[in-house]
Amino acid sequence: MKFILGTRGSQLSIAQTNWIVSELKKKNPEHEFEIVTIKTKGDTDARPLFTIDQKGIFEKEIDKAVADKQIDFAVHSLKDVPSTLMENLVLGCVPAREDVNDVLITNSGHTLQTIPANSVVGTSSLRRAVQISRIRKDLTVKSIRGNIETRIKKVQDGNYDGIVLAQAGIRRLGINVKHSKLSTSDFPPSPGQGAIGIVCRSDDSNTQKMLRTIEDEDTRTAVEAERALSTFVDSGCRFPVGAYGQVIGTSMNLTVVAYSIDGEKAITVQKTGSRSDPHALGKAAAEELQQKGVQELAANWREKLEEWNR
Repeated sequence: MKFILGTRGSQLSIAQTNWIVSELKKKNPEHEFEIVTIKTKGDTDARPLFTIDQKGIFEKEIDKAVADKQIDFAVHSLKDVPSTLMENLVLGCVPAREDVNDVLITNSGHTLQTIPANSVVGTSSLRRAVQISRIRKDLTVKSIRGNIETRIKKVQDGNYDGIVLAQAGIRRLGINVKHSKLSTSDFPPSPGQGAIGIVCRSDDSNTQKMLRTIEDEDTRTAVEAERALSTFVDSGCRFPVGAYGQVIGTSMNLTVVAYSIDGEKAITVQKTGSRSDPHALGKAAAEELQQKGVQELAANWREKLEEWNR
């Protein structure tokens, strides 16, 4: 049987999709797979991500192709997939997750602690921008767009002294570049970071059965808790919240941090629950965030978003 899958045309997207196909072929050698690349709004809109007031800018067109039966399933970076999908679509598979850490890339090999004062550090993420400034107020944090290779070249060319991005990306691309690993305690990741999400139709039992052969239960459980949080707290590119779920035996931990726009305030929630109900754990964390005033932080972000890019 032949399956057609869709993805973005970036090198990272293609690398992730080729890895998925390789894993699927190991478990399903009798099947064939054809990759189709599809442009999304996020690929054609060069504005900083936080200025685009729309969810799913890196996945909507691809998921629509799945819904319209043009392709059988879509491969995404899970952090780009909204917590609520189109009515006839499901998150059919979550394979094993890469490391969730962010990294700092510099020409000199500096760490975030040793990079000189007034250095210019680029990131496409408001979350990372605030996290950087909380540790090093003497750095200049600037917005940066482009694929991973483009961002790294901007460091090599001297346009930025460093950049912060996800370690998963450089690993999946096999890029050998100087970097220092940032801890999840200082840089809790975006919900779903480091994981791949595969979307298919809810009524396509053949595709769902085939995809389940590469499902990783621990990863699925962890990211379901993180994504449930996003259902109840409107986080994303325009309001940064770090969330990291970890499965430990029959239980799991979920750590969530929301930040004020100036980085001076952080609301931290740590919850433990049963791995059998990650949705309830994410909801409980969201409720505690709301009790601690997260809505006030979110409103402040909406009022002042444009100031960060001036």
